[in-house]
Amino acid sequence: MSVRTPDPNPDDEPARDDEPGRVPGAGPGWLSDIELAQVRTRLPILYVEAVPVRVDGIGQVIHVGVLLRANAVGEMTRTLVSGRVMYGETLREALFRHLEKDLGPMAFPQLPASPVPFSVAEYFPMPGLTPYTDDRQHAVSLAYVVPVTGTCEPRQDALELTWMTPLEAASIAVSEEMEGGRGTLLRAALASVGVLP
Repeated sequence: MSVRTPDPNPDDEPARDDEPGRVPGAGPGWLSDIELAQVRTRLPILYVEAVPVRVDGIGQVIHVGVLLRANAVGEMTRTLVSGRVMYGETLREALFRHLEKDLGPMAFPQLPASPVPFSVAEYFPMPGLTPYTDDRQHAVSLAYVVPVTGTCEPRQDALELTWMTPLEAASIAVSEEMEGGRGTLLRAALASVGVLP
């Protein structure tokens, strides 16, 4: 399984053709496919992940959003909002960008006042080192629980966003559908906000 993060179309980003070795037209914060493949074999890549939630009037989590998507081999899997942090981008900016990218511009995420994640997940290409795996790379992911108050319309490679109760989201059935060990991360998120026994 892999941490999914299709890059935006480089044509949508400002060109920086003056940099040596830069692919013409590629955005300044993004690597070309070749550059990214080379970096992935040498360095851990920094990601942010978000567990979107709905809260009641006193701030208690009542629903958890999980994305449904088809993976590279056509299997249906569940996952969380996730993506790489660009060079020169703050964690807060990266988190907001990926929430908007995956949930749509009307999701209205309420980013945490502090950029401290509830967990740091390390994904390795070789299974067994941690509960998390990514066939492509060694990735370090800062994970957050983020309340959303607006209308969520999944975009990019997500087919739908399923809202579940915390107990449904923590079930073994949902965990088995999640890629790369994210079921473990989802249960840790729910425990961090006090909704798991």
